[in-house]
Amino acid sequence: MLNYQDEHGHMPPAVVYGKDGRPLYSWRVLLLPYLEQQELYSQFHLDEPWDSPHNLPLLERMPEMYAPPPRKKSRIPPYHTVCHVFVGKGAAFEDKKELKYPDDFPDRTDTILIVEAGPPVPWTKPQEIPYDPDAPLPQLDTLFHDIIRLFVVPCSRRHVRKDISETTLRAVITRNGGETLGDDW
Repeated sequence: MLNYQDEHGHMPPAVVYGKDGRPLYSWRVLLLPYLEQQELYSQFHLDEPWDSPHNLPLLERMPEMYAPPPRKKSRIPPYHTVCHVFVGKGAAFEDKKELKYPDDFPDRTDTILIVEAGPPVPWTKPQEIPYDPDAPLPQLDTLFHDIIRLFVVPCSRRHVRKDISETTLRAVITRNGGETLGDDW
């Protein structure tokens, strides 16, 4: 994501929209060139939705990065992923805002960019996890019994226990809340 920002001046959007405002595809497609998948990226018709007749067959070429671990593959449908981003007020992704790290991340560190949780979706589909600071937390079903796997800024992987407190989880979902992280982080 930071390599994308270096080239484009902002983080990738969670969802790419067409000129008519329709959602087309996910951030996962935009990252392909930065995951050594330029050849796959160049095959996408970027002005068409993820499930267009041309783009839909490309699901079969899902990069391993978005796939579940080998022992967990049987738990989700083929060509689906549980790699999501939170989208909402204060999260690392806010609908159509072009955010920059670190400028728009005053908390600087330990803000979730990617969470391996939530409902399985076709990997190119623009369906993420909505976050509303004034609503209950979204359901974070994971492939693992007791952990949630995360990728946080500034570029590190974390595993946290599923019983992480709501206060701490909200603190790491938001990029600008100034919260103190709990001992469960």
